Amino acid sequence: MLSDKDAIATVAVKNLEIAKKFYEGTLGLTKVMENEEVLAFKTGSSTLFVYRSQYAGTNRATAVTFVAEEVDDLVRTLKGRGVPFEHYDLPHMTRQGDIHVAGQMKAAWFKDPDGNIFSLVTPANTAANRTVSAAAQSTR
Repeated sequence: MLSDKDAIATVAVKNLEIAKKFYEGTLGLTKVMENEEVLAFKTGSSTLFVYRSQYAGTNRATAVTFVAEEVDDLVRTLKGRGVPFEHYDLPHMTRQGDIHVAGQMKAAWFKDPDGNIFSLVTPANTAANRTVSAAAQSTR
């Protein structure tokens, strides 16, 4: 029923002006819509809705995941823009600086100004491709 429908991430914030500065300026997202209660940003082939709510920041789990092959570069860039990264003790993962590693998969977590948790994660096929590529090179 919904398997062929796109899902859109929706994040609650207390102050839309502060959120707009963070999402546009810090994260580098392109705003595609704005009104008195909602902002919408383009993210890859999807959209991120940011709306005003008294319940902003009450979620204690990851709200949005950005899938990106260049997690290391993104972490470095965001740190340079003042974004602190979260560190978690997770089973089967080690940490290399701000990046959590499990085999070929890399992940990093940060928060927006309201405390909403975001993650950067390598796509599953990237991790698999690295393994296949390394195996192919070792047979040459």
